[in-house]
Amino acid sequence: MPDRSIRRRSPVALEHPIPTRADLSRDEWLARADALLEVARAHATPGAGRILFPGDEGGYGAAVDGLEGFARTFLLAGFRIAGARGEGVDELIDFSARGVATGVDPDAADRWVRMDEHAQAKVEAASIALVLDLTRPWIWDRLSELTQHRVIAWLAPAVGDDTYPQTNWVWFRLVVQTFLRSVGGPWSAGDVAADLARHDSFVRSGGWLADGPERAFDHYVGWALHVYPILWSRMSGAAELAGGRTPADIARLDDFLGDALDLVGGDGSPLLQGRSLIYRFAAAAPFWAGVIAGVPSHTLGRLRHAADRIVTHFADHGAPDAAGILTMGWHHEWRPLAQSYSGPGSPYWAVKGFLGILLPADHPVWTAPAEALPVESGDVLAAIETPGWIVSGTRADGIVRVVNHGTDKALAGARTADSPLYARIGYSTATAPLVDERGWLEPLEQSAALVDHAGRATSRTAMTLVSARVQDDADGRVGIGASVSDAHWVDPDPTAHRHGAGLAGTVSSAGTMRVVSIVRGSSEVRLVTVEELAAGVSADDLRLRIGGWPVASDAVRAGTDGSGAWAAANGRVSGIRALALDGRAADGVADVVARPDASPLGADVRIPVTEHPVRVGETVAVVLDLAGGAPQAAPTATLDRDGRTLAITWADGIRTVSTLTDSESPVPAARHHEVRSGTSHAIAKEQHA
Repeated sequence: MPDRSIRRRSPVALEHPIPTRADLSRDEWLARADALLEVARAHATPGAGRILFPGDEGGYGAAVDGLEGFARTFLLAGFRIAGARGEGVDELIDFSARGVATGVDPDAADRWVRMDEHAQAKVEAASIALVLDLTRPWIWDRLSELTQHRVIAWLAPAVGDDTYPQTNWVWFRLVVQTFLRSVGGPWSAGDVAADLARHDSFVRSGGWLADGPERAFDHYVGWALHVYPILWSRMSGAAELAGGRTPADIARLDDFLGDALDLVGGDGSPLLQGRSLIYRFAAAAPFWAGVIAGVPSHTLGRLRHAADRIVTHFADHGAPDAAGILTMGWHHEWRPLAQSYSGPGSPYWAVKGFLGILLPADHPVWTAPAEALPVESGDVLAAIETPGWIVSGTRADGIVRVVNHGTDKALAGARTADSPLYARIGYSTATAPLVDERGWLEPLEQSAALVDHAGRATSRTAMTLVSARVQDDADGRVGIGASVSDAHWVDPDPTAHRHGAGLAGTVSSAGTMRVVSIVRGSSEVRLVTVEELAAGVSADDLRLRIGGWPVASDAVRAGTDGSGAWAAANGRVSGIRALALDGRAADGVADVVARPDASPLGADVRIPVTEHPVRVGETVAVVLDLAGGAPQAAPTATLDRDGRTLAITWADGIRTVSTLTDSESPVPAARHHEVRSGTSHAIAKEQHA
């Protein structure tokens, strides 16, 4: 289990508890919600059964797009109506009821797609059932008897359907059947028990859950696997089905929120990691769920502030756009960020971030004093055991970084190409992985890969997590992460579907690679050892490439100086520098690689990299930095003769001594490495250009 004593858990332990920027009032939240709903109604079909936002048709066709558009904005309508207790929202109630009646009318031109016509209807049915329960006095109870029967008939195919993916989708069947049971429709106690058991199989340590059997740790943990249990427990009749499980669900959410708060950037940006990032401020949903559940360890003011900062971040950066529409992208429209099946209505799962408006005006959350995010209050350093992450946030620039040694959206032992959304070594709130076509085929940014003469780079999916911990000594604290991977090349099979996981194909092994990360502030000292090569693979045919943080903008400045490379834009600098070993000069060759149009954050994308000869059993060391404002000088470091004691003098003069475990040690016993480097003059010079 992780050492919880090193984690910020107490709301009163922060140095600067009051945020510098005022939060939205409830009226301002409602105004933003109403603006989204007004635009949605403007794009409704004549019967209001479908909402078709502008844009290219999604991978599942226009009929599914229209159902998504209705169901996902219906969530927001439900929050709005419930929070108003049905008062002053008559037009919204009438529109919503008309859309439901049309959607379940089998003869309507804009009826809803049925579950037996397309599986996506199973997802959208959960939103519809949830809102019909949430707004029961104002919508369901006013529907005609015929429409109620049609709703039941439209939802009924969920009962006994064993084709639901065994991921967060189990909640779609649970929510639908709970509603059906409450209105006298069909339901299955066996289905409910099976789905709850499957959810429990996702439970991991520290309040985390996996989205299925894979090592899939992403925003779905919060906006689906934690939110649905809380909302479900409030549905009519759910208490009888829950069997006393709700306190455990709340306790897990409470624990998870400590990590989730650490992962929000000082500018309100969520971590750019994992699939479905076009859902944007849905990342705020677990904080509102914590308010609704009454979690004991986090104050109302801090949870509301976290949700506020996330939603406001996107509003400040162009989402929704000038037409009031949430496009497929991050700040702006950028279609490659979406999944292959996504359509114009898909981004509206973002409205989960407005979950808090279902709380009435007299709820104490609206008057609780705002309290700052952890990274707004001080530097953050934490280890999260379940995903294998070291989290480092710096108050000076508000950037939160994650060094990843355990997440790849794959089963243990399953070798695929690396998913850029999951398997990179680093993610942050200020950078985005490269998710153009080449990014899915070739690990570059935040990677350590063996590259052959044909330019093929190895993947590390199915890496073994060695450690993710924080070492807290009198001289200073560092995060230590380590993993071992079977480095492999993948020639991918053709596929039309991209659901976030790495591409499968023909696999050939390159060798075994060990990566150890020592993290402090904006910097990581990364030790990479090729422990052995696969049979028939020659070191002479390979080079070791280590990629740094990607920088994207409309115009990026970049350069090299010997063993170092840097890229800078928007006041943020990414640097990488090879460090000397065994008293020898660093033999890494630095470069900056351009990948135009590969990032949702800008068309000009640059990645600082170093390349090194491959020497089996010999450790290569680099320092990577991502910071706002002036860059850090490169540290100096010494690895002791036993390969287990690493002393680092950081840029600010602090010296830390890390005792590595046998499994973390990057070199065999009796080897002695000295690692040294000076200040990156190229980066320093760039700051004054």
